[in-house]
Amino acid sequence: MAELALHHDWDLDQDPTAFVRASGQLKALDLAVEGAHCARCIAKIENGLKDQPGLKSARLNLSTGRLAILFSGDDVRARDYVRALRTLGYPASPYAPETETSAVSQEEKRLLRAMAVAGFATANVMLLSVSVWSGAGEMGEATQTLFHWISALIVLPTVAYSGRPFFGSAIRALKAKHVNMDVPISLAVFLACGLSLYETVIGKGHTYFDAAAMLLFFLLIGRYLDSRLRARAGQSARHLAAMQAAVAHRVESDGVISAIAARDVIPGDVLLVASGDKVPVDGQLLDPGAELDTSLVTGETVPRQAQTGEALYSGMVNLSHPFKMTATAAREDSLLAEITRLVEAGEQSRSRYVRLADRAANLYVPIVHTLAALTLVGWLVLTQDPRAAILNAIAVLLITCPCALALAVPAVQVVASGRLFKSGILIKSGDALERLAKADYAVFDKTGTLTRGKPRLINTEALPPDALELAAKLARTSRHPLSRAIADAAGMGDTADHLEEIAGGGLKGQIKGVAVAFGSASWMGVEEASSKDNEGFTQEAWLRYGHEAPVRFQFSDALRDDAQTALEGLRQRDFTLELLSGDRPHAAEAIADHLGLERWKGGLKPQDKIARIEALINEGYKPVMVGDGINDAPALAAAYVSISMGSASEVSRSAADLVIQGDHLARIPEAVDIARASQSRILENFALAALYNMIAIPLAVFGFVTPLVAAIAMSASSILVTLNALRLARK
Repeated sequence: MAELALHHDWDLDQDPTAFVRASGQLKALDLAVEGAHCARCIAKIENGLKDQPGLKSARLNLSTGRLAILFSGDDVRARDYVRALRTLGYPASPYAPETETSAVSQEEKRLLRAMAVAGFATANVMLLSVSVWSGAGEMGEATQTLFHWISALIVLPTVAYSGRPFFGSAIRALKAKHVNMDVPISLAVFLACGLSLYETVIGKGHTYFDAAAMLLFFLLIGRYLDSRLRARAGQSARHLAAMQAAVAHRVESDGVISAIAARDVIPGDVLLVASGDKVPVDGQLLDPGAELDTSLVTGETVPRQAQTGEALYSGMVNLSHPFKMTATAAREDSLLAEITRLVEAGEQSRSRYVRLADRAANLYVPIVHTLAALTLVGWLVLTQDPRAAILNAIAVLLITCPCALALAVPAVQVVASGRLFKSGILIKSGDALERLAKADYAVFDKTGTLTRGKPRLINTEALPPDALELAAKLARTSRHPLSRAIADAAGMGDTADHLEEIAGGGLKGQIKGVAVAFGSASWMGVEEASSKDNEGFTQEAWLRYGHEAPVRFQFSDALRDDAQTALEGLRQRDFTLELLSGDRPHAAEAIADHLGLERWKGGLKPQDKIARIEALINEGYKPVMVGDGINDAPALAAAYVSISMGSASEVSRSAADLVIQGDHLARIPEAVDIARASQSRILENFALAALYNMIAIPLAVFGFVTPLVAAIAMSASSILVTLNALRLARK
């Protein structure tokens, strides 16, 4: 019978117990939560679950809607947590990153459709309203009543359809015994439509269908923009999830290789990683001489030679021959999964940031409700006329309705985003401008951010004649970063005969019957002689032609042309600067010295960068992180505000708040200027809305404003804040 109850209570594909996994001594469950829109929702969900049996922690990422739960006890407790969330007004289901994009897209489409319907209704009902207004005294009563009925037929279905995002949110808030901005919006729309319908039925007075439709249209614009920007902010975790290998090849005890899902790998399994494949889980190398792309961990583009027994991390790419490894962790406990969790934790901390609009809403809602209630009671006591009391109360709600407040921030964001786009800067987070305006500390990655992330041959003039072309005949066939640097320096040309690339060594072949080799010092049997110079720590490779003495080639990762300009611009704007790099400490020191950076750290892993960011925040700084690598994504998400380069990895671009197109670092100070100007425009808009309310509210309370005039005034206030936002478009 218990099983039958389970089948009735849960869809078998959605039963949360099937998605519970072990996490050390505890159980872990990830849920996709619907309906969370602000920092208050996070607090409500996390606090609402804290008294549940066995719960150890519950952390919600607002951008992705992912609720990470840790608990102890039986797996069946997962159902209790889902039921508790449903009671709080937030339906939840097991989290599936692969379906998250479609869910976000569907939400945006719903808002867009609702906005389109509200816009269509507003345009049409305004035509009817203008006819009624302009024909006052001349239009017959029957015609006027007909126009009112037509307006009702247009607006009432529109309100029922387009108002659902606000009505649903208001109902959830009231069920949880608190109010949000959607409560007065819903109340004003219902009262305006209800009174208008009553006035239409009795055949006298004014109707306010146009005000209800216009209000929904303006507010849906703001809600759609906010949803669009917030959805972009949560893409990084989905990209990271997609980077994890889905399949692993396990070597069975009898030597047979079988393909299994990567999530089924357990510690101790022997795995085979083919050339070009990703390492599926963390492990230990069993074979010698593997060459790996380790940019996930270090951010460096030059492949690393791994020896037997070395630690391997999920997400690394095998650039050489197939090798065997022993799994030391399950997929959910691997480095890439940890980076994903770090990114989400950083995004969550940023989503807890309370926007100016949220703070204004916290003051607005109780004040407006109190004024409207006092107006209703006061007029009932003084006049004993319910109709007059209701009309004046509705006028208060309409004239103070948060249309201007709701547009104060989105209007500025739209204008600022357009200006940033013209300057080659893309903004991806709804509150990024507010945070960038307050930032006071800039942290830079090295490789690919301050430098080009591409090795460059720097001793061309010191090379013997024909040495560059000999090396290029080998290098033109290789994808190794140093080989590409040689090919770029030499240009197009022929290739050597009998070419062979040795994993962990280099290239060898024959040119006119003479053996030629190009590769690392250890492979060539010469002493490594790398050193620092004013362009940063050099890398080297050696060329041997026949029995001639080997020739040393030096490479350096050149600084970006405008790196110094960008740093100086930030210094002028009172920023403190620091370099954090995954490269070797002496390489980071050389770049820091060249750029005049007194604060720097090298040899850092993703967790180290996060620790430094968190330390800065704890010290009271508001750091902006500028990076480009996959290993920078967690730090980008953890920073107060983050910027990525346009050529950066997709994960880093997704984790960042702003993306610099064309990789021009000098645009960062300009972005700071625009952000600070945007903050000023937003504050001015709030001041305009407050001034408007200070003038309009007393008039409405004392009966000098009809709901019709209130609706017009409400629209005028929206236009006013929009025009003020447009001032930002002027340089």
